[in-house]
Amino acid sequence: MWDPQWRMFLDAGHRVVRCDFRGHGDTPAARGPYRDATDVRDVLDALGIAEAAVVASSAGGAVALELAARLPERVTSLVLLNTASPAHRPSAALRDFDAREAALLDSGDVAGAVELNVATWLGPEADANTRAMVRLMQRRAFEAHLAVENAEDGGPADGGEGAAEAGAPAFRLRDVRARTLAVSGAHDLPDFREIAAGLPGLLPAARHVELPWAGHLPSLERPAETALLVLDFVRDRQGTGVPRR
Repeated sequence: MWDPQWRMFLDAGHRVVRCDFRGHGDTPAARGPYRDATDVRDVLDALGIAEAAVVASSAGGAVALELAARLPERVTSLVLLNTASPAHRPSAALRDFDAREAALLDSGDVAGAVELNVATWLGPEADANTRAMVRLMQRRAFEAHLAVENAEDGGPADGGEGAAEAGAPAFRLRDVRARTLAVSGAHDLPDFREIAAGLPGLLPAARHVELPWAGHLPSLERPAETALLVLDFVRDRQGTGVPRR
């Protein structure tokens, strides 16, 4: 999903690491308990990265918040695009979406579930290429999870969110110390707009901005504009024009 931005970040002088969560991209779905935030920490450890600015979207934002709360010394900045939050109780609209998606998948209508996601998560300005990209990514994610669920020796695939991890420390949003930009889209579901607007009251160094043109996925809807928003925020922390690695 970061194909439109990664080279812009690289050209600005940053080291860029993109993580495929389990069951997304080229990473297979899991068959047992795990936590996405622990996976991200392990990737940083394997690459020898002591600290990083973390950019995340949607459910990835909840992972970023957990990472920043559990390891505050390693997350220097957070940019959260229409983030989910462990502290948020889903609205009726979000529960309805989840129920409709589950019903389509249970009936074997993967194509219908894909189209539901495309219609729900993209704003009115998203073009045909963007819709095709989201369609492809969503189908791939569904197929990865369904492959595990349908395997002869596999039960339901764990999605990571809320999955139990032995010994995983509890975390609190107030433990996040990173300066944070919480971005919402005016055409997104109310849940994500409310989460973004509320984060400045929960985190010690957060501010909120709403994009009037955006749905749930601004990084795909206006890639260059979103990339500049991210770069400007990260650069501002440094106080110089030299990007920090």
